[in-house]
Amino acid sequence: MLTIAVTGATGAQGGATARALLAAGHQVRALTRTPAAPAAEALRRLGADVRRADFDDSLSLDAALAGADSLFAVTTPFGTDTATEVRQGKALLDAAVAEGVGHIVFTSAAHADRGTGIPHYDSKDEIERHLRATDIPWTVIAPAAFMDNFASGWTLEGLRENTFAWPMPADRPLTLIPAEDIGAFAALVLQRRAAFTGRRIDIASDELSAARIAAVLSAATDRPITHHEVHLSQVRTHSHDLAAMFAYFGSTGLDVDVTGLRRAHPEVGWHTFADWAAAQEWPVLLAPAPRETPLP
Repeated sequence: MLTIAVTGATGAQGGATARALLAAGHQVRALTRTPAAPAAEALRRLGADVRRADFDDSLSLDAALAGADSLFAVTTPFGTDTATEVRQGKALLDAAVAEGVGHIVFTSAAHADRGTGIPHYDSKDEIERHLRATDIPWTVIAPAAFMDNFASGWTLEGLRENTFAWPMPADRPLTLIPAEDIGAFAALVLQRRAAFTGRRIDIASDELSAARIAAVLSAATDRPITHHEVHLSQVRTHSHDLAAMFAYFGSTGLDVDVTGLRRAHPEVGWHTFADWAAAQEWPVLLAPAPRETPLP
């Protein structure tokens, strides 16, 4: 039994990793800035030791990591910026070094080590390089595009109008993975440290074109979903970072050996996009968004 600290425990990747590790019988320290949040309470009910940890509070990191065998590290620039992500990521890794953590698994992004020019990929690459410079055994897992994003945000808004609005050509394939599979793979790596130390692994569960994604969503939602290619200029008005990402997806693409991963690690229980889509509560998700009540 290992004691594993999991950052971002109330988020998608951290939460999935914490649940997978708890199911395998390990002691999980669920690190979060909001230990009273419903997601934190749900992990507490599953047996996690929920602890407050803030990347900008070195004392909280030191206390949360003291005595941990391993660390699952996740960072994000969304809600702040890439400079903050890098600073916080390095602070987390330095705290793990100071506390003598035995193994760090950092979740990055597929192709982040290839000089993509995508800001939130380049920031993760910088954190990866900082990790490799430490003397702690490390592993980098690098997920492809998240399936879970199709059930939220502007993609979900489009689905409510029977449109899969996506900034890629209909025939361009994209590798995808759900948070559940990221968590299962991370748990596998954390439990088999010797087999994965010093490795960087791009991971994905399926590969589909935009047109095929629309067809799968049609079947899952029982709606006539059609693909509509959103121009990158429209994405750029909202985020230069995301526009750069979709430009990369549409030109270079995210090539990940899905077949090889499934063959090498069947215990992960990889989900196809159709599996993921069939498991979503589409009637609830696609219900009209509530309108704000005007002030009297």
